[in-house]
Formats: sequence, C-alpha cells, structure tokens
Amino acid sequence: MFKIDAHNHPDFCGLNFEKHIKNMDEVGINKTCLLSWENPWDENYMSNMAGSPSPLYDNVPIPFKRCLDYYEKAPERFILGYCPDPRHADAIVKMKSAIDTYGVQICGEVKFRMMYDNPDAVDLFRFCGEMGLPVVLHIDNADAHKAHPASYRKHYWYGGDIYTLDRLLELCPETNFLGHAPGFWGCISNDDDWKTIGYPQGPVVRGGLVEQLLEKHSNLYCDCSAGSGCSALSRDTEYTKELMMKFPGRFIYARDEFSNNLSELIDSLGLPEEILEGFYHKNFEALLHEKK
Repeated sequence: MFKIDAHNHPDFCGLNFEKHIKNMDEVGINKTCLLSWENPWDENYMSNMAGSPSPLYDNVPIPFKRCLDYYEKAPERFILGYCPDPRHADAIVKMKSAIDTYGVQICGEVKFRMMYDNPDAVDLFRFCGEMGLPVVLHIDNADAHKAHPASYRKHYWYGGDIYTLDRLLELCPETNFLGHAPGFWGCISNDDDWKTIGYPQGPVVRGGLVEQLLEKHSNLYCDCSAGSGCSALSRDTEYTKELMMKFPGRFIYARDEFSNNLSELIDSLGLPEEILEGFYHKNFEALLHEKK
C-alpha cells in the first residue's frame, strides 16, 4: 500500500539524509513530509538540546533550509513543510515566499511557546487557509509538561491546551488543522488526566475532547505521530477502530520518529481497505496545497 509519512524532520534522531531514505525503504514509506521547527533555541526542551544538530544551523532546532536540502536531493520522496515564527512581523511574507519559491505544501511544524489563538498566529493560519495549506499544531499543556530540574523554565508548553485549539478552530473555519502531541492526544479520554499527565495510560473513558472536537469542527484532523499518538491509540484499540470508522477521512498516518509501531498497531485493527487507504495517504493528499 502507498504510504506517506505526514510528519517527520531532517537530521532528526541521529538520521542524516541517507539513513532517512534507508529507513523509509525498510518500513515501506513512499514519501515523507518534512517539517521545519524554527522556534528560539531557549524554547527547546533540555532533553532535545544534547542530541540536536541545531547549534550548527542558526540555533533553531530544525531550519527550513535542511528540509529544502533533502527535498532537492530526492523530490520524488519528500513533501515540503515550513512554518515561520508567527511572532515575527514578516511571518506571512516568509510563508508566501516559501510557497511561491519552493513549493511548500503544508504549514508546520507549529511548535512555539505562545498561545495559538494569539492574533498574530491567527493571521498566519488564516493566510494558510486562503492559500490552501493545512497547519500542523504541536500542543503541550504546561501543567502536564514539567521542565527538567536543571532548566531555567518550570514548564515546556506549546500552544496552550485543547481549549485553545477549540477556539482556534472557530477563529479559522477555512483552515484545516492537524492536532498533534501530548496536549492533543491526552484528550482522547473523557477525564482530566491530560491536565497533569503528558502521556496518560490505562483504559480510555470514551467520548473525550478529541472526539468532541472532531464532531464539532470539520476542519480538525488527527496527526497520529510520535509516542503521544501511538500510545493514545493503543489504550483502547476497539475505541480507536470505532473512531476511525466514524471519522474515516480525519486520521492521518505520521511518525515523527523512525519506528514502524503505528503501522503495526493500525494494521492489527482489521479496518476495511478503504479506511486504510485514507489513513495511509488519501486523507493527507486531500489536504495538501496543490503545487503550481
């Protein structure tokens, strides 16, 4: 089956270009969407600092120019994503230039220490909606993501929380958003664990805020990547199957790492072929900005 990894990064987890391609081939991925992450260095996690090559690259964790480098080496294997810092006055100008000059098809990764319903962020996201680009949001709730004791910061939070997302979806009805990360996936269960636990475990109380927002907002999609997505979907596999059947066009295959864990989980659910086709590539393809 054709597969698109809708969320990954260049030079990530110790993999360079050659290793990235090799990994894609090993797990049967045809294309990968490469996302930048251009937040200020002091907004990064302590745990990411030691293993990241970003001191070599302008002190942002994942600069767009590294995404572009991979793409130019193998345009048939990669899809370009980019997100400027919405707090910068030239954010929309940069976004437009990335679309017009380089064929960027998605805005991401949005991973900044700011509320995503901030007016400057909303302006950028509305522009993306006008241009037909979906937006990938990393959400980490402050009280669930305590900082390392050696850190200057007490929390590592990005975007606000699930209620910020709810407001944003209302503010930008013409923009499609992909929810991602612990602050999103912790809300699969209808309880309050997400408020204080980054990666809740155990049985799911059905009807959580993820399902509620999918019902309420047609512009919300689920980026199933990383430990947060895979672990959330593993908590109650029958419920996961029900959700994917109920919202067949809204779940998107993505990794944000280099294992095959998510594929193994989803393939074990016994989903119909058309649901799997949507999950692995068609749902994402339907969202992408059309290159000119």
